[in-house]
Amino acid sequence: MVRSLLEDGRATDALGYLRSRDAEHIVVETRRGLESVALADVIAAKAVPPPPVARPRRSPPAPPAC
Repeated sequence: MVRSLLEDGRATDALGYLRSRDAEHIVVETRRGLESVALADVIAAKAVPPPPVARPRRSPPAPPAC
């Protein structure tokens, strides 16, 4: 997770996998695709665990036998 400042002063998060880093930018792979973030705009970053595996839906109970 990388939190960075937008031009209007608000903060935004890029949640995903860090794919690359150089002296000026990082690239995070999010659900929407790759996001490039300037290091100068980063105000916080931390590792977060992967999302949990989706559990299968439970089927509704069978109707009572007559």
